[in-house]
Amino acid sequence: MEKKRPPDFVNLLQVIPELHCDLRYAGPDNFTGAPVAGYTDPRPWLSEAAAQALLPVQETLLPMNLSLLILDAYRPARAVGHFLCWAGDGVEDARLRQRFHPTLAKAELFAAGYLAARSSHSRGSTVDITLCARSAAGDTLPMGTEFDFFGPASWPHALAIGLQERANRLLLQQLMRAHGFVQSPLEWWHFTLRNEPYPERYFDFPLGAEPAPSA
Repeated sequence: MEKKRPPDFVNLLQVIPELHCDLRYAGPDNFTGAPVAGYTDPRPWLSEAAAQALLPVQETLLPMNLSLLILDAYRPARAVGHFLCWAGDGVEDARLRQRFHPTLAKAELFAAGYLAARSSHSRGSTVDITLCARSAAGDTLPMGTEFDFFGPASWPHALAIGLQERANRLLLQQLMRAHGFVQSPLEWWHFTLRNEPYPERYFDFPLGAEPAPSA
């Protein structure tokens, strides 16, 4: 597990104009109900290759008065460890379960594929993303479920959602695929750069860490 940030990781807020950002794991508004390890600096980082692939997606959306909203990008491996501890602690919060995983106990989320012991996010070229208004308010477009709802309604081609929600998912999917991203079969918000630069390397530097010195 690599502890230093590679020099080609970039802050998305500096690369993509007018990008909206709400890193859910930096605060308590997520399925664990608490800030997650490694998210002390709530700025989104991504490999430069993935950031540059994401840029034309945003440029296509802006004339529609829409924007990308980043919910998660690079995820430190220690955050995955946090999820593992949370899933195995034997304590079920009824309110959080009803909101995020009503048909599964939290101990079942890894086996069901919604969480992974080695997350693609830790390789630095995966984003959790949705669409929102370009305006400062950044109201999100309806997608049928909220981010991190773990169940069939979040599968990209789920039919048990409204027509507008399906159209919004399709717009996001088509734009991301057109610019080199592959979508998760379980989560409408989850995309990984097809030709990611670090397909076998997992990183564990906290957000905001200094980069490794150049050779």
